[in-house]
Amino acid sequence: MGTNEILDELVTLLGADVVDSGDAINPDELHDESLHAAHVTPLAVVHPRSTDDVVTIVRWATRHQVPLTPRGSGTGLSGGATPVPGGVVVAMSRMNEVVRIDAGDHVAVVQPGITLHELDEALSATGLRYPVYPGELSGSLGGNVNTNAGGMRAVRHGVTRHHVLGLEVVLMDGTVLRTGGPVVKVSSGYDLTQLIIGSEGTLGIVTEVTLKLSPALPHAATMLIPFASLDDVTRVVPSIISEGLAPSILEYLDVLTMASVTAAASLELGVDPEVAERTVAYLVIVLETRTAEALDADLAALASHVDDFGALDVYVLPPHAATQLIEARERAFWVAKAAGAHDIIDIVVPRSAVPAFLERANEIAARHQTFLVGCGHVGDGNIHLSIYQPDDVTRAALLRELFATGVAMGGAISGEHGIGRDKQSDFLALSDPASLELQRAIKRVFDPHFLLNPYRLLDERPLP
Repeated sequence: MGTNEILDELVTLLGADVVDSGDAINPDELHDESLHAAHVTPLAVVHPRSTDDVVTIVRWATRHQVPLTPRGSGTGLSGGATPVPGGVVVAMSRMNEVVRIDAGDHVAVVQPGITLHELDEALSATGLRYPVYPGELSGSLGGNVNTNAGGMRAVRHGVTRHHVLGLEVVLMDGTVLRTGGPVVKVSSGYDLTQLIIGSEGTLGIVTEVTLKLSPALPHAATMLIPFASLDDVTRVVPSIISEGLAPSILEYLDVLTMASVTAAASLELGVDPEVAERTVAYLVIVLETRTAEALDADLAALASHVDDFGALDVYVLPPHAATQLIEARERAFWVAKAAGAHDIIDIVVPRSAVPAFLERANEIAARHQTFLVGCGHVGDGNIHLSIYQPDDVTRAALLRELFATGVAMGGAISGEHGIGRDKQSDFLALSDPASLELQRAIKRVFDPHFLLNPYRLLDERPLP
């Protein structure tokens, strides 16, 4: 059967309004936000409306050996949602409903195409929230599940896997698999939910997510704390955690990143000019509590604590400025992209290893004549570096050395963005061979024909 006949069969099975091909394909659905995504026009982009549609798609793909690339909102940063030649993009945007919210059990069941912003709106009247906050609220829950997204609130609330209780997943033979459910503890067999979270769409297509929700805390404040050295910043972070203050957000931004994001947002934070002149890096800390009195007590305790560790000053931002600063920090990737960054990476190391890693990273960058600026979720050891090095060979060597340094310190290549295509060669080179072989065996069980999100993560075939 020729390509046109195969495509015609898919249209017949799903309907012309579900299948886009040729000039009807929206170019925005052919990439994520990777800085290295190559332009590829697939055979088609399909927009399933239901789990049954997804079953039809995977059975058709298996029958004709057509590769599938699942896609959420395309906000990923690692090339995980870019199509392959002759393949089909499975865009989940039409499956964006809230199936149900059970406020008593603190559970929401949603389809994978729903965005974080849409979920926030659906929960607004319940007194509950989904606390994972990867920064891009247009990101979809399905995409968050597939990359195990983290973000700024991970220091207190953890990452996606800590809030997913169950999944509905369509496997490549058309089986509809349900894992977990609306309960917070299970000790019954292998945990397939956790296996699928973070698998980057290589094991199955997620069609429903059961989420654990948390109470929304009514009182919050944001502190901006400048320091004269990055060592002071990274030294104080573990002590803040040890004090039991439980910040919801604990971020660091070097002075260049702070200047860039605030300038892009036209944001003036009111830092004293003499303090700003001495500042090398900032901490941004958000505290949340049940009562105003408890919040005031925590703010006073934190101010006293950071003063003992060399803080140049402490600013409690007005609510509007606080919101603007957090939003500006969320846009750090876009600011770096606009400034011409050649790579943006998200290495994670143990929190105690952050000072040593940053010192080593600066040494590596200097040796490779590369400019680095950084920010990150320093409360959980997740360091984001923007890399300015136009030479591909030099940059590849630099990245390998940075990744190897992080892994040697007990960390990992990616804390939240995923491997995708961009970090695949480094992931394969630096991972335990026994672990890779076990993961390959799992992949073969779920997807024996290597049709699901191929040519990334564990798949070492060269791109066609």
